[in-house]
Amino acid sequence: MPAELLAETPTRRASKPALGFSILGLGISIYLTIEHFSSSKLLACPESATINCAKVTTSRWSHIFGIPVAVLGLAFFLAISLLLLPVAWREPRLDRARVMACAVGTVMVLYLVYIELFQVNAICLWCTAVHVCTVALLGAVLWHTSTVRIERPA
Repeated sequence: MPAELLAETPTRRASKPALGFSILGLGISIYLTIEHFSSSKLLACPESATINCAKVTTSRWSHIFGIPVAVLGLAFFLAISLLLLPVAWREPRLDRARVMACAVGTVMVLYLVYIELFQVNAICLWCTAVHVCTVALLGAVLWHTSTVRIERPA
C-alpha cells in the first residue's frame, strides 16, 4: 500500500475522535437499552433528589411516540457509527448527512435535558454521558468537515 494512503493526514486525525465518541455513545446506549428492557435496576447511579437514573429512565417522558428513548439513542449511535467508519469518510457526499444527523441528535439532547431538569426534576448520569458524547460528536464532525474543506476547496 502506498505510504501516502497510510499517512496521518489532518482529515484522518479529525475523524478518529468522531468515531470514538460515536462508539462510546453506542456502548452506553446499548447498556441503557438492556436496562430498559430487563428492568434489573443495575443502573449504577446514585438515587438522590437530584441524581436519579431510575426516576429519569422510567418516567413518562422516557418514551417518544411509544418508543423508548434508549432505543432511539441506540438507533442514532448505530447509524452515525456507520457514517463515521473510515470507508464512509471517503465519500464527501455523506458530509452533509453526518452534520445533519449530529445536529438533530444535539437538538434532541437539548430537549431531553430540558425534560430532565424541568419535568422529571432529576438527572441521569448515564443519559448525561450520552448527551456529552452527542454534543462532542457534533463538534468532531464539524471539525472534520471544516478540515476537509480546507484540504479540498470547493
